[in-house]
Amino acid sequence: MGPLICLETTLTGDRYLSILSDHLLSFMSIVHSDGLGQFQHDNATPHASRVATKWLQEHSSDFRHFHWPTKSPDMNVIEDIWHALLHVVEKRSPPPRTSMDLFTAL
Repeated sequence: MGPLICLETTLTGDRYLSILSDHLLSFMSIVHSDGLGQFQHDNATPHASRVATKWLQEHSSDFRHFHWPTKSPDMNVIEDIWHALLHVVEKRSPPPRTSMDLFTAL
């Protein structure tokens, strides 16, 4: 897994591009220096934006991009991860009270 990025606003194609270039590339180059790392995202609008798609194509030699089949939300492993995280966070005492508390807990 890569770093958890906290957004304090709506995700747009340009913001997603910033995340890819600022975090994903360095993470992949450190953890998967052989270029065999795999990156996966779903077809959310920012993920499928022209700028993000172009950036991923330009960096195709740095890591593999798992192409998400359209209309297949049941294949999204992130839902299982979010469920597990929610379960752990709900058990915390005291529970997170602020967004920063929640980010720290996650």
